[in-house]
Amino acid sequence: MGSFEFMSTFIMVLLFPSSHPKAKGVASDSVCEAAALLKWKASFQNQNNSLLTSWNRDSINAKNSSNLPCTWAGISCINGSVNRLNLSEWSIKGSLYDFPFSSLPNLEYLDLSLNQIFGSIPREIGNLLKLIYLDFSVNELSKEIPPEICNLRNLTRLALGSNQLSGPIPSGIGTLHNLVELGLEDNNLTGSIPSTFGNLNRLVKLHLFRNHLYGPIPHTIGNLISLQLLILSQNNLVGAIPKSLGNLTNLTHLYLYENQLSGPIPKDLGDLKFLIEMVISENQFNGSIPVSIGNLSNLNELYLRANQFSGTIPEELGKLQKLVVLELDQNQLSGPLPELLCQNGTLQNITVSENKLTGPIPRSLKYCSSLIRARFNGNHFHGNLSEMFGIYPFLDFIDLSNNEFHGELSSSWGKCKSLTTLKVGKNNITGGIPPEIGTLTQLHALDLSSNYLSGEIPRGVGKLASMLNLSLHDNQLTGGIPQELGMLTELLYLDLSTNKLNGSIPERLGDLKHLYHMNLSNNILSQKIPIQIGKLTQLSELDLSQNYITGEIPFEFLSLQNLETLNLSHNNLSGLIPSALAKLPGPLHINISFNNLEGPIPSGRAFVNLTIEEVQGNKGLCGNISGLPACESSPLIKKHVKNKGKKKLVLTILSPLLGSFVLLCAFFGGLRLHKQWRKSSGTEDIDMNKVNLFSICTFDGKALYKEIVMATEEFSDILCIGKGGYGSVYKAQLPSGDVVAVKRLHSMPEMASHKNFLNEIRALTEIKHRNIVKLFGFCSNSQHSFLVYEYLERGSLTKIFSIEEEAKELDWRKRLKIIKGVAHALSYMHHDCSPAIAHRNISSNNILLDLEYEAHISDFGTSKFLKNDSSNWSSLAEDKMRKGDEELAMRMENVGEG
Repeated sequence: MGSFEFMSTFIMVLLFPSSHPKAKGVASDSVCEAAALLKWKASFQNQNNSLLTSWNRDSINAKNSSNLPCTWAGISCINGSVNRLNLSEWSIKGSLYDFPFSSLPNLEYLDLSLNQIFGSIPREIGNLLKLIYLDFSVNELSKEIPPEICNLRNLTRLALGSNQLSGPIPSGIGTLHNLVELGLEDNNLTGSIPSTFGNLNRLVKLHLFRNHLYGPIPHTIGNLISLQLLILSQNNLVGAIPKSLGNLTNLTHLYLYENQLSGPIPKDLGDLKFLIEMVISENQFNGSIPVSIGNLSNLNELYLRANQFSGTIPEELGKLQKLVVLELDQNQLSGPLPELLCQNGTLQNITVSENKLTGPIPRSLKYCSSLIRARFNGNHFHGNLSEMFGIYPFLDFIDLSNNEFHGELSSSWGKCKSLTTLKVGKNNITGGIPPEIGTLTQLHALDLSSNYLSGEIPRGVGKLASMLNLSLHDNQLTGGIPQELGMLTELLYLDLSTNKLNGSIPERLGDLKHLYHMNLSNNILSQKIPIQIGKLTQLSELDLSQNYITGEIPFEFLSLQNLETLNLSHNNLSGLIPSALAKLPGPLHINISFNNLEGPIPSGRAFVNLTIEEVQGNKGLCGNISGLPACESSPLIKKHVKNKGKKKLVLTILSPLLGSFVLLCAFFGGLRLHKQWRKSSGTEDIDMNKVNLFSICTFDGKALYKEIVMATEEFSDILCIGKGGYGSVYKAQLPSGDVVAVKRLHSMPEMASHKNFLNEIRALTEIKHRNIVKLFGFCSNSQHSFLVYEYLERGSLTKIFSIEEEAKELDWRKRLKIIKGVAHALSYMHHDCSPAIAHRNISSNNILLDLEYEAHISDFGTSKFLKNDSSNWSSLAEDKMRKGDEELAMRMENVGEG
């Protein structure tokens, strides 16, 4: 297509020659330029560029041939000849090899920036002798800068930045005396900065940053008296800053950061009266900060960070009335901060961290309401924290950590509404955490660690919905971990270790779905590990060591597929290590030492690196770790670990034994009841008219009724966890954080429903046993009739049997524990209750398990209070005990065989 257009141009010249000699010459020149440009266009890789649609043979005609290619997009002409070509950001993808450098003798302006032009810059570029403006920046040009570019003596702007140019900078560029802007930044240029640049006395901007230039800064740069921007940063320059730079009295921006420059700052830089920004960070400068810097009255930003400056910060810096940014961190500065910093209220960013600064924070900074970012960390500042800082409406970030501040945290921090980061760790702060912290809704990071804070964690912290990092470790905090922390759903990092926190680990911490680090170690936490922790699928580090946690390691830890470190040492954990944990990707750094764990160490990648130090202090463990007994010789394993055939044999024996055991309980219960004759009847009813709206609990009945209806979302099916013959069970989390089970009666015939309801209430109010579900209260009105029980996390045996993975976890030790629990409950009901109670509906549906697999009998709707004679014992034993308890044993046998 492109070649066709090129040939068509010459055909048109032959067919329609001009009659006037002068016109003929102009037309001929224009057509030649057009043809040359079409040839270059034909080399593009994207011929369908819509921006170049005007560049085609259809625009060539005999009557107006002298206007070619002046009417094309991006082109301007003088006297019919191209003098300006601006194709910046036109999505051109091609090279310069076919560019008509020799066919555009009048070209003065060439801008091809922001395209995808690749390859080298042809030497023919030196033919554009009239060129004033040349911009090839932000392309993909490579190889060296051709020395022929130095022939372009009329150039005022040379921009070759953001390419892939390499090699040295041609020294001949120093002969381009008309240059005002020179941009060679962001390439791969090597070698030194040519000293000939000192001849460019009209130069205003010199950009050489982000290359691989080395050697010293030429002192001749000091000759560039018109220079306003000098940017030499991110190279490998060495040596000192030339004193001659003090001659650049028009300089507004000096960027020398990220080099290897050394020596002191010349005091001559204090003569740069128009300087707005000085950025010389990340070098090897040393000595003191010159007092003359205080003369830079127009200075807005001063960056001296990450050098080797020493001595005190000059008081004169406090006189810089326009100073907005001051960064002096990572040096060896000592002494106090200047008293007059932010005297005029312009300072927004002060960073003086990682020095040896001392003294209190200047009073001028207390009232510096313009502050946005402040870093004082890693020094020796001291004084009463509550007296040195004020209210900062725009403050976004402040770090006061690792100093010697004392006093208490002021409630005024709660008025800094823009705060996203507050760090006060590693000081001597006392008192409590102000509840006003809970009003900082923008807060992302709160670090109050390593102080002497006391009292409880404010519940309002749970309102900080943007929180990502919460570090309160190494303090003296007391009380429980607030349930409200579970509302911090964006939290990534939680460290509450080394405090005096007590109580249980809140289940709601399982809602922190993005959490990757949780450390609750070295507290006084007790009770079980919530199975909800298994929902933290992003967790990589979990440390619960040095507490008083009981129960078993949750099977749900299997879901922690990103876990790298697990420390459960120095607790009171018991039971087996869940074999399913061996399926974790691993290898993990695990420490389970000094607990009461037993059984084999699971085999798998997760446990491959375990040492004796990480499992010691557990008398019942065995496995292939030096220092542990082998599992084959362990009495515990002989007791609990059987092969498949032995399991079937034991199950076959246990099934009738279980039924016999219960029958014996019933028999002896009947004998006892016969001896202990009672006049009272076991079938007396409760008069519901005399029962309060919500009984048994010590709560406000009406209020709790509303809470339960709301917590179950008016008994929504979403929260239903089970259905029985005459009721459905719902899980409800109350505003207090307590979780309960609510059984609501179905719509049934009035008498049957009423009787079952009364039976269950009476049965559970008469008895109290660790293996019988606890009744917290009941309600009966025109809208609802329901009972409120304790919530048992693992649900019913039926549920466990229906889930293969959970059923496999139900080993023999757990099964025997369940059988014993049921037997204890039945024995209590038959022997110790007066009158005795017959459940009459024992089945796997009505045996509920808690986290430690402790059995709890539920559903007393069909229970019966027995008279003191033995007339109803025989039928009860033969009927219900056979049907119910043999069913339970059979279910266990079937699971074992599977």
